[in-house]
Amino acid sequence: MPPADSFPRQSARTRRFTLGQPRTPVVSADGSRVLFLRSPGGSDPMTCLWVYDVTAGAERLLVDPARLLAGGDEDLPAEERARRERARETAGGIVGFAADRAASLAVFSLSGRLWTVDVATGATRELVGAGGIVDPRPDPTGRHVAYVRDGVLFAVPAGGGEPVLMAAEGGDPVAWGLAEFVAAEEMGRLRGYWWAPDGSRLLAARADHAPVQRWWIADPAHPDRRPVAVSYPAAGTPNADVTLAVLGLDGSRVDVEWDRATYPYLAVAAWTDDGPPLLAVQSRDQRRLLVLALDPDTGATARVDELVDDRWVDLVGGVPRWLDGRRLVTVVADGDAYRLAIDGEPVSPPDLQVRDVRSVADGAVLFTASADDPTQVHLWRWFDGRLGRLTDVPGVHGGTAAGGTTVITSATLDRDGSRLTVEAAGRPARVLTSYAETPVLTPRVTMLTLGPRRLRAGLVLPREHRRGERLPVLMAPYGGPHAQRVLAARSMWLEAQWFADQGFAVLVVDGRGTPGRGPQWERAVHGDLATPVLEDQVDGLLAAGEAVPDLDLSRVGIRGWSFGGYLAALAVLRRPDVFHAAVAGAPVTDWRLYDTHYTERYLGDPTAQPAAYDATSLLTGAHSLRRPLLLVHGLADDNVVVAHTLQLSARLLEAGRPHAVLPLSGVTHMTPQEEVAENLLLLQVEFLHRALGVSPPG
Repeated sequence: MPPADSFPRQSARTRRFTLGQPRTPVVSADGSRVLFLRSPGGSDPMTCLWVYDVTAGAERLLVDPARLLAGGDEDLPAEERARRERARETAGGIVGFAADRAASLAVFSLSGRLWTVDVATGATRELVGAGGIVDPRPDPTGRHVAYVRDGVLFAVPAGGGEPVLMAAEGGDPVAWGLAEFVAAEEMGRLRGYWWAPDGSRLLAARADHAPVQRWWIADPAHPDRRPVAVSYPAAGTPNADVTLAVLGLDGSRVDVEWDRATYPYLAVAAWTDDGPPLLAVQSRDQRRLLVLALDPDTGATARVDELVDDRWVDLVGGVPRWLDGRRLVTVVADGDAYRLAIDGEPVSPPDLQVRDVRSVADGAVLFTASADDPTQVHLWRWFDGRLGRLTDVPGVHGGTAAGGTTVITSATLDRDGSRLTVEAAGRPARVLTSYAETPVLTPRVTMLTLGPRRLRAGLVLPREHRRGERLPVLMAPYGGPHAQRVLAARSMWLEAQWFADQGFAVLVVDGRGTPGRGPQWERAVHGDLATPVLEDQVDGLLAAGEAVPDLDLSRVGIRGWSFGGYLAALAVLRRPDVFHAAVAGAPVTDWRLYDTHYTERYLGDPTAQPAAYDATSLLTGAHSLRRPLLLVHGLADDNVVVAHTLQLSARLLEAGRPHAVLPLSGVTHMTPQEEVAENLLLLQVEFLHRALGVSPPG
């Protein structure tokens, strides 16, 4: 049993130190107030809704969910549990909210019930209390609130009254107003409906899941419970059939027209004050992205722009958007840079890698980007042809803006946690209060650039390490598309420092395919998700061994989760000469079992490119295992289903290869449960100590 103040226990209790931090800022159109979420303590998971008054410079609690629940537990609808899983939400209480344009009315669901709060007075009202409600949103004028229940879309007057049925059809297999699996998991589209600026009608998505194959998620620890059916579109199989309609409060319906046979994916929908609704629709092979302007009166769409790439077109957060109602804001792959573009013309320099667009307001575009150092992300503003950087301190920054008020989020190597700073003209900058706990350890990371490909890496040694003492190496990559591990933010290195203090030199390497270094770097994994990423881990390790003589390359372990779990298992299967033990958490073992939008982007259709799937599968190489391997998987995982681990384990057993499997009962792709998260760290380090012959410290 670890001590009460141990890092594993503290990290689990605080949800990796995210509880108590202010997050999810929303700025009113006039810039006078900022709504945000924050739990009241560093180990309290019940997130509250707060407001910051820019003029008064004061924070105020708006809603405490514990009071509304009156001591009871949350009862989440299945759709809300799925939404939180897709959003990687680990807290409870008010974990999402929406506001009108003036941020005078905020709405949220709590335990499946719909609540509103008057921001000026703090008066809270249960608007609809029958349960099962997800994703409520007020219209921009604050007169009505829409919500989804059992796949049916409703609207209700904000002041109270009878709900209006916006879409008469709903329920399995059809859902109105909700993002289908691949939209939420892979496209970054967590929404399924959008209000008109005047609040008179909605643009709503209809997802028919009938074509999608059904998988069953069972709980073997509770055989009395029925398995849960999930619509899972695995690579090469049908997706949900997604359409759009404009639904009026007066009962009108206008179906939206576009070439869905060519462009079946609805990637983006946006309806703002600045112009007609914008859609971004994508081809199944993801090589074409069509931007359309919608006439909401007729349902007709007109081509505004089209992006084409012979590998894939990236979906960049926050775009497309209108600027001043007439200019189109996009991010384009131009040469070897992602560049901000206005009406198709790049306006950011070619040495700046644009990450995403955070806001388009008041004639300005706020976006994040990396320059020569991909471990840093800064906040930039483009306005009237001029470009300026808003953050100077090395780190990872983001933000949002409206009405002359900018909220900047910042995480750096010299501070714990993340800081939210509110800046407004004529007002002193204000850092919103954080109640997050201070970690019991402070990481010491050395940032490295390794080898001819200039791989970005971080090396963490035990805090008590003395030069000349040889250390076994533990690599801890993610290593795949969409995620970086090597960032100039202290929170990224806390877990690495704890593992280092258990007697390892922890090395994290970001290789080809990871974000921040441009289109060519990311597209190096096209057609092969195995070879480039594994080569870069090996090359990074060897280069680090040359640069740091204390690294003992005769004892190298590797651990990872999700894609990192795939990479860890791949390492001991293909390069046992380099890697001597692995912990693979929730690994993808056969890409045919993963979803369409992610997998087909890199490997194509498995019926047309079966060789790419065979070459990247762990199953085909199971017979080659000769190093210790621990497989860890949540039995309730609906993203990387447990069949991945079970099929690999079966192949290993057939080949007579010893290995260990740790099933996590009731655990999804996340591990927010306090006891699970704590003991999972302890069990991994025990396995690695034993497998690599490392004596525990002390």
